[in-house]
Amino acid sequence: MEKSATTVEEQLSILESRGLRIENIEKAKEILHDIGYYRLGFYLFPFEKTYPELKNRTHEYKEGAAFEDAVSLYYFDFDLRLILMRYLNRIEISFRTELIYYLSNKYKDNVIWFADKSVMNRHYLYDFEKKVYTNDFRKIPVIHRHHRNYPNDRFAPAWKTLEFMTFGAILKLYEQLKGKEDKMYIAHKFGIRQVVTFECYMHTIRQVRNSCAHGLLLYDLRLPQAIRRGPADYDPADRNNIIGSIRVIKYVMEQISANRAKDMSREIISIYNRLCEHSPKLKVLIPDFSKI
Repeated sequence: MEKSATTVEEQLSILESRGLRIENIEKAKEILHDIGYYRLGFYLFPFEKTYPELKNRTHEYKEGAAFEDAVSLYYFDFDLRLILMRYLNRIEISFRTELIYYLSNKYKDNVIWFADKSVMNRHYLYDFEKKVYTNDFRKIPVIHRHHRNYPNDRFAPAWKTLEFMTFGAILKLYEQLKGKEDKMYIAHKFGIRQVVTFECYMHTIRQVRNSCAHGLLLYDLRLPQAIRRGPADYDPADRNNIIGSIRVIKYVMEQISANRAKDMSREIISIYNRLCEHSPKLKVLIPDFSKI
């Protein structure tokens, strides 16, 4: 049975009883009203005596643990999310554009090549209308306008349809291409020789993007599938974490714009250094973002 709700005053009392130092009670109240007790708990976790153990937690804090340090970690995660989303969107748009441009020009005589059994795997085509080109998808203004103007078209052309598909749907489409040469062409455009490695990298990027979009933890991100060995330079120990993920993002970004990849690294290292200056004890509790 879940415990009952608590007031901000009760929440602060609980934290103090567990050994957490709170320098400014009034400011802490303001922060809890802004962030929320439950959400902040994820950023208080590294300061617990049993961290990173999830079982048999006592919720007692290490000596010297401070409320303000957890808040600093929260805002670092927030800033990291904003930085990454800018570059992740750039990668997504570039991937989408390459796919549309290359395949639409290769199959010039078929503007809906994504619905052609000679181009796509059969089971993908079977699910396409049920899972992608749904009634809700048809309500997108551009798509709706197309079908109003061309009522006999089953689908809008690729450059319209793919533009409004989700990143996950675009990645699925890529994976279900029949021709290996089509998949290799796109992978090579992003500096990756093996299709399986390219797909792994794109799934890693999608995982980080989804984590950003849904406000999940980034500093403590754990990938469900380890990053494959490839051209991205990262320590094997980082194959499942945020550092390895950022290394992958950086590599793919370098294939699009080397300058923007440098900008991303510089921005992330800057907020990491600021965090460590403000809360030095965090340097041993979270990954070393200076390694990116």
